[in-house]
Amino acid sequence: MRINKFISETGFCSRREADKLVDSGRVTINGAVAQLGSQAELEDDVRVDGKRIGEQRHHVYIALNKPVGITSTTELHVKGNIVDFVGHSERIFPIGRLDKDSEGLILLTNDGDIVNPILRSEGKHEKEYLVTVDRPVTAEFLKGMASGVHILGSMTLPCVITRVTDRVFRIILTEGRNRQIRRMCEAFGYHVRKLQRQRIMNIHLGGLPVGKWRDLTEEEKQTLFRELDYKPVH
Repeated sequence: MRINKFISETGFCSRREADKLVDSGRVTINGAVAQLGSQAELEDDVRVDGKRIGEQRHHVYIALNKPVGITSTTELHVKGNIVDFVGHSERIFPIGRLDKDSEGLILLTNDGDIVNPILRSEGKHEKEYLVTVDRPVTAEFLKGMASGVHILGSMTLPCVITRVTDRVFRIILTEGRNRQIRRMCEAFGYHVRKLQRQRIMNIHLGGLPVGKWRDLTEEEKQTLFRELDYKPVH
């Protein structure tokens, strides 16, 4: 199999991160520096930074209620990184990001192959957020947000948005631009005071306390796999 798939299936990192490792010359196969597209099998001696990897692990899929202040990165030198915060026995990594100053649902896994199917924009996968802003939510604001907002050089996709209370609204996005909700609000002169992600596709935050995580249920995993048309390789 290709070296990036080999690395991702061990749970070391995603295929995209594996490509970066290979491209920077940090991966060897039987003593030879790997190239993008190199092939490797289970019996091969594959090493990253001189440390052997290759034992395929049972796939882990967890949901975390990320607190404000935790950074969605696997870079262990970053203070407050999400990997150290969770402290899982497996080498896991987040699927996508959730801003440091936002809280709520984020998925983590050691299955490198599921990352792209979840993140690819053409999948139109729903993500739902509860947002508190600094002034009353108006009908004009809701209509403008729902129809699309010009940020980062282009229009956002139409979205579903509903008023919850005077300064709180619920929004469902099918794309994930950098700090998208905050930028959309700022375009109308609003500032986000609190942002909580409550759902990713069929996975709901529910009553999971802030800072706690849980394994996805078998039903959640099977529904997720069906929606992604994904078959995990164990």
